[in-house]
Amino acid sequence: MARDRVDYTCEECGYKSSKWMGRCPNCDTWNSFVERRANKGSGKQVQLRVEPSPITKIEAGVRARSSSGIGELDRVLGGGIVSGSLVLLGGAPGIGKSTLILQAASLFSKTNGQVLYVSGEESATQIKLRAERLKAINNSLYILAETEFDQISVALHKGNYDLVIIDSIQTVYEPKLDSAPGSIPQVKEITNQLMKIAKTKNIPIFLIGHVTKEGNLAGPRVMEHLVDAVLQFEGDRNYSYRILRAVKNRYGSTNEVGVFEMKGSGMEEVLNPSQLFLEERPDGVSGSVIAPVIEGSRPLLIEVQSLVSSSTFSAPQRLTTGVDYKRVSILLAVLEKKAGFNFQTKDVHINITGGFKVDEPALDLGIISAIISSYQDQVIPDGLAVIGEVGLAGEVRAVSQIEQRIKEAKKLGFNRIIIPQGNFKGLNFDPEVNIVGIVNIHQLLQHISKVG
Repeated sequence: MARDRVDYTCEECGYKSSKWMGRCPNCDTWNSFVERRANKGSGKQVQLRVEPSPITKIEAGVRARSSSGIGELDRVLGGGIVSGSLVLLGGAPGIGKSTLILQAASLFSKTNGQVLYVSGEESATQIKLRAERLKAINNSLYILAETEFDQISVALHKGNYDLVIIDSIQTVYEPKLDSAPGSIPQVKEITNQLMKIAKTKNIPIFLIGHVTKEGNLAGPRVMEHLVDAVLQFEGDRNYSYRILRAVKNRYGSTNEVGVFEMKGSGMEEVLNPSQLFLEERPDGVSGSVIAPVIEGSRPLLIEVQSLVSSSTFSAPQRLTTGVDYKRVSILLAVLEKKAGFNFQTKDVHINITGGFKVDEPALDLGIISAIISSYQDQVIPDGLAVIGEVGLAGEVRAVSQIEQRIKEAKKLGFNRIIIPQGNFKGLNFDPEVNIVGIVNIHQLLQHISKVG
């Protein structure tokens, strides 16, 4: 039963308050407030628009997908662009977000219909010049340089577009709100309105978003909750390689990644990333080892480099690129405690080549192998790859998707692979590959010394 709402009203001046007060703040009369009750349940009765239904009686329709024209982008989206979806693409400034999405817009318009590219950061002339460089000129690709949302909304309802791109969401503003473009109220309201347009008109809409200094998407978190997919474009501007990964995807897996290479003609798909990362690996140099990792559902071979040198400082340096610094510190402590190494007077540098960032535990054995190789100045043969997670007791633990990693290594000419002994169970052995199982880092030291 609904509880009655209690209000207090001054009998002298009619001032109302939600709580009792001894003196009225309006007329300064003492003890003039009288309690009045109002039933919250009184008033107009609300009728349900839609009755609840058993989940077994709800028909699950299959969402139509259209190819963006870029295979790596389709892979991350889960197979293509879903009609009526709202997708947020984020990345650091200059990483190539606008380049990638303009290429996709041109390719999409050639086969799927009209595309509207709304730009709040560049003029139509600037976009035309970039499109000519990218060879992304198409009669079905429309450009609108506008930041006022009312004008953008009119254009969306007036035209018959099959894909809409907003570049970027932080530059668009709603005149009815008394706040600056990019502020939380503005971004929240505009994202809400665009979501309604996407769902009602069944149009896929891509939003390009800025990121903060920490690498997170700028704006309120509610923006990420509203959209159907959040894509993150990663990479180092000093390198040409870019990684596209899904942080959220209502219509597909978040385990897929796309690999691109930035060239003068735009973003080019990398169909065999492992080969690309290994092309410049030096021969006969210590401190370098190959480790198969899993990015999404795709196995990749990456090169782990290590440099161990005498320190000139009282506190030795520990520098890492592309791998977690704390994880490397733990692995160094394991080597000191369990294998007898002494790094107290040594600087240790770890680098993942190509600007790649890896955070999976299966890289542990690769990092340790590279450190040992550099420490002992012992070259690891080109045909050797290592896979495994290392625990605090020095044990080597099993990893997932071991067969995929081995197949990728074999495809690129690696005939000797060190893996955890725990992965031997149920493993289909390939006679062309010498697979060695180890249980701890002591056995790793023995095998490295034999092949070195």
